[in-house]
Amino acid sequence: MTLRSALWFPLFDELADPAVVVRLAAEAEEAGWDGLFVWDHVRWREPVRAAADPWIVLAAAATVTERLVIGPMVTPLARRRPVKLARETATLDRLSGGRLVLGAGLGSDRFGEEFSRTGEELDDRVRAGMLDESLAVLRAAWTGETVHHRGEHYVVDGISFLPTPARPGGVPVWIAGYPGKVAPMRRAARHDGFFPVNLEHPDQLAEAADAVRQLRAEAGATGLYDLVVSLVPGTDTAPWAAAGATWWLTDFEPHPLTVEAVRGVLRDGPGAVT
Repeated sequence: MTLRSALWFPLFDELADPAVVVRLAAEAEEAGWDGLFVWDHVRWREPVRAAADPWIVLAAAATVTERLVIGPMVTPLARRRPVKLARETATLDRLSGGRLVLGAGLGSDRFGEEFSRTGEELDDRVRAGMLDESLAVLRAAWTGETVHHRGEHYVVDGISFLPTPARPGGVPVWIAGYPGKVAPMRRAARHDGFFPVNLEHPDQLAEAADAVRQLRAEAGATGLYDLVVSLVPGTDTAPWAAAGATWWLTDFEPHPLTVEAVRGVLRDGPGAVT
């Protein structure tokens, strides 16, 4: 299986200019990259000052590319209304011709205080419940059938979400989380991919792959499944592919990060292995 490659970076400071990112998207496709994923944050700790909205940037990128897989990586669903996200994801998937992937996770207040400074939920357990409930709403909305949902956090009373995404099964969902923690791995096994964060060695990915594979077998899940890893550009990707990775994403430090630094990696090419 081919290990697919994607540029992945924050929309901060120099990269907060949507026109710049749109040009990078077009260049990435021409250079042979398979995907473009962007961070989803409303703020970050100093010295970062500027941040762009990922959804508007991705919509613009979709219009200048034909093949590139795109998506937010990752969106903390607890600070987004699922009914609005249902409309956004379906619209963007149609605009891109079925190229959207939704990266989803709990998020953290650690790096930008974007929960505490905006009155959002701080408790991880509560946000986990909101995440799972949001995903349930999205899955139901993407079918095009009338959604009746009354949960602990959200209510959807008899609404159908049309048009549906371009793909009959809806938008693929990759779940981010720490490997070894049962809850995010169970969540990941219920969806379309797992993005284990803070890995230091391919053996950790192999262990996560085995665990998720077993959880999916227990649940009777079938079909293609993605295992995603972030790597510093220049890393030998072969051991990670052997451990089960299907995608690798460029791991950049958020500051200082310049357009030229991203473009330099872009021009070096994806270097995917088979």
